[in-house]
Amino acid sequence: MKLAEYLRYDATALAELVAAGEVTAAELLELARRRMRQVNPRLNAVVIETADSADVQVQGALTGPFAGVPFLIKDLDQEYRGYPTTCGCQALRNDVATENALVTDRFLNAGLVIMGKTNTPELGAKGITEPDLWGPCRNPWDTSRTPGGSSGGSAAAVAAGIVPAAGANDGGGSIRIPAATTGLVGHKPSRGLAPYGPQAGESMFGMATQGVLSRTVRDSAGLLDAIVAANPMADFQVARPRQSFSTAITRRPKKLRIGYSGHSAIRGEATPTAAAALEATAQLLTDLGHHVEEVRPPYDDKALAETFLTIWFGKVCEQVDEIKVRTGAGDRDFEADTLAIAEIGRANGVTGMLRALGQVPAYTHAMERYYERFDYFMTPTLAQAPIKIGALDTPAPLRAAARAAHRLHGGKAMVRSGLIDQMIEDNLGWVPYTQLANLTGRPAISVPSYWTPDGLPLGISFNGPFGSDGALLSLAAQLEEAAPWIDRFPAKA
Repeated sequence: MKLAEYLRYDATALAELVAAGEVTAAELLELARRRMRQVNPRLNAVVIETADSADVQVQGALTGPFAGVPFLIKDLDQEYRGYPTTCGCQALRNDVATENALVTDRFLNAGLVIMGKTNTPELGAKGITEPDLWGPCRNPWDTSRTPGGSSGGSAAAVAAGIVPAAGANDGGGSIRIPAATTGLVGHKPSRGLAPYGPQAGESMFGMATQGVLSRTVRDSAGLLDAIVAANPMADFQVARPRQSFSTAITRRPKKLRIGYSGHSAIRGEATPTAAAALEATAQLLTDLGHHVEEVRPPYDDKALAETFLTIWFGKVCEQVDEIKVRTGAGDRDFEADTLAIAEIGRANGVTGMLRALGQVPAYTHAMERYYERFDYFMTPTLAQAPIKIGALDTPAPLRAAARAAHRLHGGKAMVRSGLIDQMIEDNLGWVPYTQLANLTGRPAISVPSYWTPDGLPLGISFNGPFGSDGALLSLAAQLEEAAPWIDRFPAKA
């Protein structure tokens, strides 16, 4: 197989070729490595190579639905025994995993050949991927722009053709944002479907979930089938789907009622770019026979953002403290932004965290009332085209002030200064739509149904009721069939 051929296939097709004996796992691994050598110096998507273990895998008898397909896992919450899990953090650079994450085991059991780990922002705490430890990851559609975060490295690697799919996870949009910036499919499963552990239980009180980024809906469905299975040790148990996700996507949806909005309390009305993406997808859905109707958002995303960030900041505070105790790391081993987030989380205290958690059911109830009238809620995944690398850099004086505030426990002063409102506007202003699915535990999917006039992807997101993962994937498959995207490939990659 030539490299040009390799780039045309998705994971499902490559697995079929391996099963038919038309290509070997070793040959595919070499093609993936060749592609990585071509593009990774520009993109900085793969930060840790797992060459020894990958070579052992392809020399053995691989089994599973994706046997022999090259794959990458995210360097955050997807531990791989014998390799560090840095989470983009200097303090964890040498934190070698002693056992696999459950999701990593399930990737391996599916026959995937894990060849490396991908770039992520420090502790996954941003919607961009520009950690001090590894440096910025770049978007293959335009290397001056971000591939989003926190699964930005995985997205860049898949979009550039290093691998046809890669591991990802999503605590506030970290699968869907990178999918939208790079022209990929990004599905955030319902709470409890995809496994966390055994290193820790559900992350972010169940708001974070494991998953993948892929170029095709059938890959997303098949890989979800591979990682969804009973987990008796999970804190939160959920009924398994009655049919596989791969089966679900073969059945086209009935006529659906879809409400959509680009309005955001953070940004106001949709930007022209986001509005154009919505209008184009709404027309496509109408042409497919669905009822599509513009609505006002059934929740206040500014209030939701404050709730989300209060919980997020508290979690980062706990993470920083735990890492310091476990590794002996000091403040110098964390980015200034991370220390500022942790200190705000400390200042909010237990009462602030509990108050925020107590607000979550209101968003769930609001969405369930919405789903009494509509099947799905559609928004742009991004409020604008992917932003430039460095656009959210904190100026040096503010970084110094953040370190001082952390050292002096000045979080309350930071809160009074209005810093949280500024962080909402800066960090969530371009991605104000994605946190809803995490807070409510409901599924959501971003599909690459729109490209800007400049040729940049801008995904469209669908949020659905709890357990509607198969139906969401079926709708995505219908859109993919009506307006195929697999042949859209970044020229600069």
